[in-house]
Amino acid sequence: MKIFVNLICTLFTLCALCLLGLSLPLHAAEPYENHSIIFGVHSKTAPLEWRNNGVDQGFNLELMDRIGQLMGKRIIIRRKSFQQLLKDVHDRDSLIDVIAVVSPISIDRELSQSDPIYATHAKAYTLQGKSFINGWNDLAGKRVAIKKGAFVDVYISGKEQDFTRVDVDLYETGFQQLIKGEVDVVIAENFVARRLMPLYPSIRSSSDPLIYGAFNFVSNYKNAEMMAQINDALRQLKLSGEYDHLVNKWFGTGREKVDLNSAQKRMLSLAIFVSLISAVGMLLTGFISLSLRKRSKALKVELAHREKAERAISSLSKQFQSVLNGIPHGVTLFNRDLECLWSNDNNNDLLTNPEFHYIDGETFNLGNALCDALVEQKSQKADMQINNQYWQLQLHPISKQQVVILLEEATEQHRLRQANDEASRLASLGELSAGIAHEINNPTGIIIHSIAFISDALKDLSEASSHYQKQNPFWTVAGLPPDQAMGELDLSSHSIEEGAQRISRIVNDLKRYALPTLANEYRAISLNEVVEVSLRLTANQTKIFNVTTELLTPSPIVMGDAQQLHQVLINLIQNACHAIRQDADCYECKEHINIKTCVEDKHICLIVSDKGTGMDSATLQRITEPFFTTRRSSGGTGLGLSVCSRIIKEHKADMQITSRLGKGTVIKIRFPLEY
Repeated sequence: MKIFVNLICTLFTLCALCLLGLSLPLHAAEPYENHSIIFGVHSKTAPLEWRNNGVDQGFNLELMDRIGQLMGKRIIIRRKSFQQLLKDVHDRDSLIDVIAVVSPISIDRELSQSDPIYATHAKAYTLQGKSFINGWNDLAGKRVAIKKGAFVDVYISGKEQDFTRVDVDLYETGFQQLIKGEVDVVIAENFVARRLMPLYPSIRSSSDPLIYGAFNFVSNYKNAEMMAQINDALRQLKLSGEYDHLVNKWFGTGREKVDLNSAQKRMLSLAIFVSLISAVGMLLTGFISLSLRKRSKALKVELAHREKAERAISSLSKQFQSVLNGIPHGVTLFNRDLECLWSNDNNNDLLTNPEFHYIDGETFNLGNALCDALVEQKSQKADMQINNQYWQLQLHPISKQQVVILLEEATEQHRLRQANDEASRLASLGELSAGIAHEINNPTGIIIHSIAFISDALKDLSEASSHYQKQNPFWTVAGLPPDQAMGELDLSSHSIEEGAQRISRIVNDLKRYALPTLANEYRAISLNEVVEVSLRLTANQTKIFNVTTELLTPSPIVMGDAQQLHQVLINLIQNACHAIRQDADCYECKEHINIKTCVEDKHICLIVSDKGTGMDSATLQRITEPFFTTRRSSGGTGLGLSVCSRIIKEHKADMQITSRLGKGTVIKIRFPLEY
């Protein structure tokens, strides 16, 4: 125990030292040089610019560093707040030469400004559950947080505002005020908002882009000549392809940039947590080991008592032989020499019948079975079969020389067990499908969300594509002319979105079908919707058939449980498919299966008809009996229509079945007309 305590103390000490080391800031003083450009940064947003373990990195910094190389100047980084940088860049005497800011596309700042670096936009963000904001008019009367000096501020300056403006120093400050209820809306730049939203899960994007902007390098007009050199270098990088390489590196599809410093802190916290869990696990292991030793001693004592009791029971067994005659099961007493000492069973000839075998096919030998039971002195139980009958065989040694054999017919129990196993597998399959449906929904949602963003991006990129094609007429995208490539991309994005929406609908149908049934909670449901959902869930089985529907408009409404009615209709559709598969000539029919909803004689009717093999009168009379099936050899259980009949009765409905051999079957379910 002392070792465990020392180990935990050591782990805590190491963790504290690690945290202290990470918390110490790293400063690298760099002297100002005449042939340098002082680049002011403020952002903590990946992938633009952020600090990791004292090292500044990001797209803006790497791009500026490459521009400095082309200009023959060294880039020196100075990190300040956004408002301080704006103040410095307007001050002609400030040491800050250049900063990277976002400017509205249609409005230039009152500074020396470079060509666009990268496009972005701003949206409205609100608390979850608030209404969607379609435009600036929807902000009327609301308290709106605006970051002072940001491109949103530049865009609305001098314009009439119908909302109450609340200035904030950071977008994060606006998000915090939104949580506290001090503002109603935050208009924030896209990259920063995407970084902040995981920290504020109750905040949601509630509009399409309201303002489009672009990142630019800006400087005081005293540095106009330097800004011209920066523009020349930037254009060289764009023409050489280096700019595209940097864009793909920091913004490329599938390469989401993260705040590495935060990630390392999370990993350190996880490592500390795992270490603590390991230490606790070692303590628990020691405690459990001690408990197991005590339990083993107790079990040995208990085992000794049981052996003593078994010897006492064996000595008294002869006193109860008269009772055995009244037992309904076959009881037979054999000795080691295979002599029958006593029996109340007339089926002893099965024990020597060569066709009597174990259920797995192994031949039964009475002599070997008795010998094994006497040698091992253990009771044995086995399931046996002869022809189409099933038996349960038990061998119990009552001394070193005698064995009692119990023989019981279990044909009905075996069939019930098979039916129960089938029902259990179906139930497990239902639970598994619900889980898979949930797992599929997650990536499907990601696809739908991502393709919407890609579609928006394609609209913006189409203009840039046309502009760039004019500069480079021989430019192609994936081997295609830019206009054709953009059209193919737009078509592909729509196709992906339609496919994802279809997956989502099917998955939602499966999830609703797998929901547990709650008795006595019937509600009004659309019978047409029951038909549509059931057809979607059986699409794989009905795709080779011609299935037609005649659905009454408006849809009939019945009181019931949708999941149970899905189960009934799916079973009827599957039975129709099996009936048609057995009749090869029916494939030339124009109509294989027809499903109809209608109102007849004050009843709402659901009618399923097929052109299958049909049934004779004897089969028709037993079709709803439990375990009766004409497809047992191909896996039928005989439970489908039996369960359907029970569900229909619970819904206060009735089922009428008409069928003729070679002509097909018609099943009509009639619900009471309540609406």
